[in-house]
Amino acid sequence: MSPSNAPSAPERVDLPVALADAWAGFVSHVRDERGRSVHTVRAYSGDVHDFLSFSADRGVRAPAELTLAGVRAWLAEQGARGRSRATVARRAASVRSFTAWCQRRGLIAADVGERLSSPQVFRTLPTVLDTAEAEGLMVHAGVVADDGDPRSSRDRAIVEVLYATGIRVAELCAGDVADLDRDRRTITVMGKGGKERTVPYGLPADRALADWLARRPALAPATEPALFVGVRGRRIDQRGVRTVVHRLSAQSGGPEIAPHGLRHTAATHVLEGGADLRTVQELLGHSSLATTQRYTHVSVERLRATFAQAHPRAAVDPG
Repeated sequence: MSPSNAPSAPERVDLPVALADAWAGFVSHVRDERGRSVHTVRAYSGDVHDFLSFSADRGVRAPAELTLAGVRAWLAEQGARGRSRATVARRAASVRSFTAWCQRRGLIAADVGERLSSPQVFRTLPTVLDTAEAEGLMVHAGVVADDGDPRSSRDRAIVEVLYATGIRVAELCAGDVADLDRDRRTITVMGKGGKERTVPYGLPADRALADWLARRPALAPATEPALFVGVRGRRIDQRGVRTVVHRLSAQSGGPEIAPHGLRHTAATHVLEGGADLRTVQELLGHSSLATTQRYTHVSVERLRATFAQAHPRAAVDPG
């Protein structure tokens, strides 16, 4: 697995010195001590910088001058600017982390963000394929791969691996050939927070990988370690994988989905197949079981729909 390129030290711009120092220290803490991904560090950095810029415009010159009222005013402005509830909730979480860090460092006497409440976000799962739709997508990808083009073989392997393992698109892109253990049919990935896990996959994915690895030298130089590469022979990026999944799913006749939809599909199908929540939690690399429990809703809804169609008294009016 290739390590993520850590972002460079933040530039201390547009802020009073004390706020800039606190911001830079917090970003370094998130990056170096908490080991967050590049994307997470960028989000924390931007959210906290925006909050501190807002505070500085209102006369705040040091962390000790931050107040709960000021944080609430900033969040209110986010809503007025048309930010979604999910974005405002994320930004509130970033500032709560920042003020807690400031208190631990002695920069503020009391954690002004501790009592901050975030807007409730109603989480919805992305489109989840049923088993027939998932099978249709895999069959279509296999037919396309028969054209002999290495890129078609790669695309088939991408959707097979995503569906077989439920790994994140970032984990797929970061994977190297060396991370595969084809004897055991497992792939080792680096998840969020630098947590490594080994995920199994089945025979169809293994066949797709075997076909891709046989054709991979036509696209990738011998020195390239990445499992999946783009047309220029370098590690494929997330945008490239999304393009592949969107295109193949649209062509297959089923719902058009994103890579994250295949992750959710895999989790739902494993649960419906009888796996327990703890097992699915391990497969997906969730730090909290509560995150995994979201998938039970999908399974129950499908069970309800199947019952309504199949049971002779499901729609009988007792009156």
